[in-house]
Amino acid sequence: MLNVVIQNVGEVTVLHLRGRIVRGVPIETLRKVVSAQGNARAVILDLARVDLIDAGGLGALLEMRMRAHSKGIEFKLMNVTPRVKDVLAITRLDSVFEFASQEDLQAIAGRDQESEMMVAN
Repeated sequence: MLNVVIQNVGEVTVLHLRGRIVRGVPIETLRKVVSAQGNARAVILDLARVDLIDAGGLGALLEMRMRAHSKGIEFKLMNVTPRVKDVLAITRLDSVFEFASQEDLQAIAGRDQESEMMVAN
């Protein structure tokens, strides 16, 4: 199962993910949430609570990245866990994705912007 908490900070959307990014419902949930962020200037996936990603999940992330970039939306990963970081390194996708830090998020969003959160399952 994958839970998604949506945080809007100005024109930046941070998707706080919890669970597994694997084939089936989790990937479909994530695709729907990411595609609904069409008004965002940037979409950042917070992977701090993601404990597993499979090949289908990697493919879905690549697809979401491509679609976001085609619409002029930045797509970044943040707080990547060691386990997920290892998978990205083994598959050499760590050179494909952009990574954001908390400082990057603040710079992108602007420090004085209000934050709004929603939950999607």
